[in-house]
Amino acid sequence: MRRSLPRTPTASSETGTPQQPRRPRTPEEQREALLAYAFRALGARAVTASELRAKLERRSDDPELIEEVLKRVQELGYQNDGEVARAENRRSGVGSLRVRQTLKRRGVDAELIEETLQERDPQQELAVAVQLLERRWPALQRKRDPRASAFAFLARRGFGSSVIWPAIREVAELFPPEDAEE
Repeated sequence: MRRSLPRTPTASSETGTPQQPRRPRTPEEQREALLAYAFRALGARAVTASELRAKLERRSDDPELIEEVLKRVQELGYQNDGEVARAENRRSGVGSLRVRQTLKRRGVDAELIEETLQERDPQQELAVAVQLLERRWPALQRKRDPRASAFAFLARRGFGSSVIWPAIREVAELFPPEDAEE
């Protein structure tokens, strides 16, 4: 694996003088370079407009250019906060509180977050919580307080108490306590 060394001005082999610095980029070259960077950033993973703006701000000091590039990638359909929100909403194994928190942290508009969460099916969320608990219940039963551990496990995954308690009751009925089998 090759390591890249820091760039230093190199001396011309003939004259021994440092090479001339590069000419400044034209506005069109700056726009094209920033647009190419935006496409590379969007190719790595779906990012929100807020995240992309922050990435572009690290590359350019021109707010008008940043807005122009952001609008262009949105016009072309490469960046869409609605799609990012729907993708986050479809993640398996997480509750609505986690989805809300993640979207808020990623800079999605509050109205879009609420609209996205309205699409969640409460029965499906309960079914996911039950499924997660069924897999973990044998290990949770060995704990001193299995219900508290189950609550904490589901809460860390972003489920609310209105989903957690029914899920715990349902799974506890499926798996009787180990000492009750005697």
